Amino acid sequence: MMEISLAPGATFLARLPCDERTARRISDILSESFDPDEIVTVAAETGPGQWSMIAHFRTPPDEAALRALVAMAAGPDAAGAMVLETIEPRDWVAASLAGLEPVEAGRFLVHGAHDRDRVGPSRIGIEIEAALAFGTGHHGTTRGCLLALDRLLHGSKPWRVLDIGTGSGVLAIAAAKALRQHVLATDIDGAALKVARENARLNRVPSLISFVHAPGVGAHDIWAQGPFDLVLANILLGPLKLLAAPIARLTAPNGHVVLSGLLDAHAPAALAAYRAQDLRLERRLSLDGWTTLVLRRGR
Repeated sequence: MMEISLAPGATFLARLPCDERTARRISDILSESFDPDEIVTVAAETGPGQWSMIAHFRTPPDEAALRALVAMAAGPDAAGAMVLETIEPRDWVAASLAGLEPVEAGRFLVHGAHDRDRVGPSRIGIEIEAALAFGTGHHGTTRGCLLALDRLLHGSKPWRVLDIGTGSGVLAIAAAKALRQHVLATDIDGAALKVARENARLNRVPSLISFVHAPGVGAHDIWAQGPFDLVLANILLGPLKLLAAPIARLTAPNGHVVLSGLLDAHAPAALAAYRAQDLRLERRLSLDGWTTLVLRRGR
């Protein structure tokens, strides 16, 4: 799922201390309800067992509409407790993410620069520059994909990997660092690819990842390098259904496909589209209301 930062300088903030599930639920609803160029939301662990939902806005939000969305997600008491404030212009994406705990997903540990020393010898660290990308693995879709990838790599070593809709590049970087081999990553958004390239450089794998600007799989470079032993697609239900047939054709016999960006309720529709392409379900993982599907193509 593509997750891109807003430009520094936003000066409007909404904050609500709450439990983890509530923070994630409100964060998801606000992200879906506002223009992605206007908002960045974070479900942040602020201390042991303590969480907050934090939303940054480029322009002042409609307070009544904002509180109504929070009430719909978590009830009127939560809507009333939410604090809105104006903050000084600064690199607020980095500031909001600086206090987040690293995200563990199997062997993978997604972290910021301030937590480099927490990557142990048995971990594969993925450092994401908060000022460049809001795609740190804290969302259930990204973490679900990382967990699925880690489990797959314990049982096999795919030689050709494709990451569709790479966003901040987390999945492509994870695959490149774990396998130490080439990964092809695509995105329809040129700004996302710029972020992903910088994150690849930050993680010292720029030579292992080729980034292609393409809608879906509509680029010659993708087809020229296929078929792939592993296809990662962390996007949304609509595009995933449209891509079912071409993804199946791009997947090698016995190859795996990892799909995410799916609300739990949307997973059956995605699964039906891919089963029709001779891809069978091997594993289903649900985190925070989001589903990751691991599929395998037959011989």
